[in-house]
Parts: sequence; structure tokens; C-alpha cells
Amino acid sequence: MFLTYLSLSYFAADPAPVASSLCVRYTHRAVVITGGLLAFSGMALGFLGLNMVWMYATTGFLQGLGISFSWTPAISIVSHYFSKKRALANAIASAGECAFALTFGPFFQWLISQYGWKGALLIIGGIQLNICVCGVLMRPLASNCLLEASRSATETPAGNGASGMDKEDESPITHKTFNWMLVRRPEFVLYAIFGILAAMSFFVPPLFLVPLSYSLGIDESWTASLLSILAMGDFAGRLLCGWYANLHVTKTVHLLTMTITLISTSLMLLPLANNYLSLAIFTGFYGFFFGTTVAIHITVLADVVGMPDFDSALGLFMLIRSTGGFVGPPLAGLIVDMAGDYRAGFYMAGATLVLSAGFLVTLDQLQQRKERGSWTNTKPEKSALPYPSLHLLKLQNRRYREHDIVV
Repeated sequence: MFLTYLSLSYFAADPAPVASSLCVRYTHRAVVITGGLLAFSGMALGFLGLNMVWMYATTGFLQGLGISFSWTPAISIVSHYFSKKRALANAIASAGECAFALTFGPFFQWLISQYGWKGALLIIGGIQLNICVCGVLMRPLASNCLLEASRSATETPAGNGASGMDKEDESPITHKTFNWMLVRRPEFVLYAIFGILAAMSFFVPPLFLVPLSYSLGIDESWTASLLSILAMGDFAGRLLCGWYANLHVTKTVHLLTMTITLISTSLMLLPLANNYLSLAIFTGFYGFFFGTTVAIHITVLADVVGMPDFDSALGLFMLIRSTGGFVGPPLAGLIVDMAGDYRAGFYMAGATLVLSAGFLVTLDQLQQRKERGSWTNTKPEKSALPYPSLHLLKLQNRRYREHDIVV
């Protein structure tokens, strides 16, 4: 049931392009508030608990749709707010996910023990209603303010025969539209393929980490702490990588390539663990490097497509990347069943991440080639004169003669 609920929630998150297009058409604030209302409605309607189909439609689809409408514009607007410190801002903003992963499980269990599962759903829905408050606090972007000002300025005053539509046509500010043509840009396609392969791998460790520990004979009381170690490493990785990326010592795409390589290495080494201590160490390494990747992958997307198309690119990237989230866990489960060992799933995830790093390298080479080409095209042309210094000397002597200057 949990996997079905997770799948439906993830399916509901696929309307990221819809959320991005609404951000482009209206404001990020309005979309976040709408998402908060949808998430609350899904949990509140799930409180009725009519049947399983009703629960899938409410706490699965509707609540997941609300989370998608809240998460996409929230990540987008942070990237718009910050330019030089964008990586650090995204890292701090995303660190809340780690705090959620650490506290939500015990908190939800406590709510169920105190108020029952229906009461727990209703309380969680009330907490999610605070997303609307967060949306209200989001300052509108300057372009939206200018758009509203242009609308008010182009209204036809009383007694004036001029058409307001004509003034709007002359206004330099126009309605932006969702840019679907990004799928034709090679840089975006390469980065989207990287996202698919990375998503195929990122869901595997949380699913198979606990069963792997059981297969090693680790006590259940110790096994529960592995996910907490993963979350703490994730939290530290996001903050440290965001701080380092903010120093601008390393190009962000190079930094992302290095973190992906380190994640794949930790996944390849994790199956070598044979006791709780070694498994906890490798889990901490994986969580740390996973956090470093999450901290900067949105910043790299902004660098690839540019901020004018970032809202459209984020929606398309989330939609395309979600296919990896659908394919990865079932594929890993199939490989585990065929091999009869949970270690095989981690090897599959590590190999897929190595392949994704190859697309990042290709993306970087393509960007460097374009930068060299643009630099060559803008290089100043050389003088056609065989002896430019002699030509300047003749001009100087002519100027002296014209003004009757005696040296």
C-alpha cells in the first residue's frame, strides 16, 4: 500500500510543467497558495476514509498535486531572488526536506497513537495549510510588478478616445509563455537525460537499505537509525556544498559531476558492509554526497538554460526526470529478484549514476565549445594595413601641416 501511495503521489507531482506555466502566466505566490489549499483538501477529504479508491484519490493524487504546485514555484522563486549566492540559497531552502525526513516519521506515529489515523491526517492537513502563509510571504518578482504597472498605465482615461489595446501593443512588456521549445536545445536534453538516470538511482537506497540490513542479521532497533544517519548526512552535505559552490572556486557543472561520481562510488562500496558500523559509515557517506547533489542540481539547470527560461525548464525537467523515478525502483527490484541479493540493487544504482555522469561531461564539453565559438566570433579584427604604425605616423604629420604646427 505504501508503494502504491508513493507512486500515486509521485504521479501527481508530474504536473510540474502546469505549475511552471501558471507561474509564468500569473505569480509564484498565487500558485503556492493554490498548492497549499490542494494539499490541505487532499488530507482533509482523506479524513472521511470512505474506501481505498477514495484514499488514493485524496491523500495520494490530490495531496501530491498540491505538493507539486507548492514545491515547483518555491524552488523557482528562490533561484530568481538570488544570483551570486543562488547555490547557497537553494541549499538552505532544500535543507528543510532533511528536517522533515528526521522528524516526520516519529511525529506521525505519535499522532496516530494519540488521535488515530483519521485525526493524524486532519492534523497533517492543517500543518500543510501553512503553505499558504509561506506563499503570501513570497515577494512578487519585479517583472510581475512591472506588468501590473503597465496594465494600470495603459487603461484608457475618461474622455480619451484612444484605445487602451493600442497602448498595450506599444508596451515593451508582454505576457510570457511557457517555452516548450527547450526540448530542442541540446544542452537541456543532455541535462534531462542526466536527470532521468539520476532519478533511477536515488530511490533505490532508501527502499533497499533496511532489507539489506535485515539480511545481514542487524537488529531491528539499530536498523531504524540508518535512515536517520542518511538524513543527517544529507543535511550536512547540502549546507556544505551550497557554501562551497557560493565561493565560485569550481564551475557548478564540474562540482555536480564530482558529487555524482562520489555518490556512485559510495553505492558501489556500500554492499561490502558486513556489520552495522560499516553499513552506517557507508550510509552516511551516501547521504552526504546525495545532499551535495541536491544542493546544486537546480543551480546547474539555471546555468544551462538561463534565468529567462528557468521556470519553463524547471517544469519540463521535473516532468522528464519523473520517468526515472517510475522505472528505477521496479528495475532494481527485478534485478534483486533475479540475483537473489539486495546488493545487486545498489550495484545497479551505482552503475546508472556513472552513466549519468557521462552526460554531464558531454554537456560541459558542449558548453565549452560554444563559449570558444562565441569568443572567436567576437574577437576584434586585425588591421588590413601592412604597417599600421607607419599609417598612424603619416596621419600625425598631416595633422601637423593642417594646423601649421611647427615642431
